[in-house]
Amino acid sequence: MRAFFTDGAGPLREDPVTGSLNAAAAEWLIATGRIGAPYLAAQGGAIGRRGRVHINSEDGHIWVGGRADVVISGTADL
Repeated sequence: MRAFFTDGAGPLREDPVTGSLNAAAAEWLIATGRIGAPYLAAQGGAIGRRGRVHINSEDGHIWVGGRADVVISGTADL
């Protein structure tokens, strides 16, 4: 999986590990019988990341897990 994005003004960027994209792909892969759950997806190796996304299916629901590194934290008043 590779996910690219831009804010429209800046350069095209890549999300090194994309849980939401892997979840969407898992829905299709499992529904079409191309793969069974659980499975482990590796992502980001080409850009020096060692991302691992754990995919599981339970009662018709897709579960996505893995480890995350906090790089910024804070609060927002909306």
